[in-house]
Amino acid sequence: MNSIWINAPAKINLGLDVIRRREDGYHEVKMIMQSIRLFDRLTLAKSRTPGIHLSTNLSFLPTNEDNLVYKSAKLLLDAFDIKSGLDIRLDKRIPVAAGMAGGSTDAASCMLAINRLFGLKLSINQLMDMGVKLGADIPYCLLKGTALSEGIGEILSPLPKAPDCYVLIAKPGFHVSTRFVYANLKLDETTIHPDIDCMISCIRDNDLYGMCSHMANILETVTIPEHPEIETIKSTMRENGALGALMSGSGPTVFGIFDDFDKAKAAKEVCRQLPYRCFVFVTDLYR
Repeated sequence: MNSIWINAPAKINLGLDVIRRREDGYHEVKMIMQSIRLFDRLTLAKSRTPGIHLSTNLSFLPTNEDNLVYKSAKLLLDAFDIKSGLDIRLDKRIPVAAGMAGGSTDAASCMLAINRLFGLKLSINQLMDMGVKLGADIPYCLLKGTALSEGIGEILSPLPKAPDCYVLIAKPGFHVSTRFVYANLKLDETTIHPDIDCMISCIRDNDLYGMCSHMANILETVTIPEHPEIETIKSTMRENGALGALMSGSGPTVFGIFDDFDKAKAAKEVCRQLPYRCFVFVTDLYR
């Protein structure tokens, strides 16, 4: 095998809680992660020219060690003393800085592709142990599907498949600083935490409506006051048939859950008309 391509799915957070701030500065989280059918694509090919050669379809993305894809490739090539050059093409479709783990899923998929391309025969657990060195979301992006994420995001427990549904993505044309959101998150005895355990019960019962009624993201308490447009997008989705709508990660992406594809498509057109330059997309869950 001299070349390989792989799709890298985006993720959303069906529920996101932050339990506490740890002494090392990291936050202990409890999240329900879900892959969706919105993909970047990576194409990898062995090269006679030594080194890693990364190119992308977005001119503003770094193509050196500042890119997680480059870092993940170097991690594996160095670990196994692979001297072959490697050409990597990254075609982005997942919005950048959107709270959808775009960089992490690209890095995870690059690791999976290298594992196959060079016949390394590493298990998913072995790749996860290596990937967490680069980012807490990478182990989940290797696992994919529906999962409970705890610790700083590296403790993963697979869950049953979430109920079938359609997902409307709306990413407004502004960025949110994850560092700012976590730095300004208030955690004390008055904090209302999402009921993640109840959501898990609904997923186990295949109860779409119960799951949607309990969707919550504690980071909205910081991001929405800074960017009230996010609440407007959520309200627009609910007013147009969404069973639930939530900000993903630290934002600014909002997703709505629908039980009807035509309703989701109609809501997409309404969201497209909002004055926030939204990237909008209708899809379903990635299993």
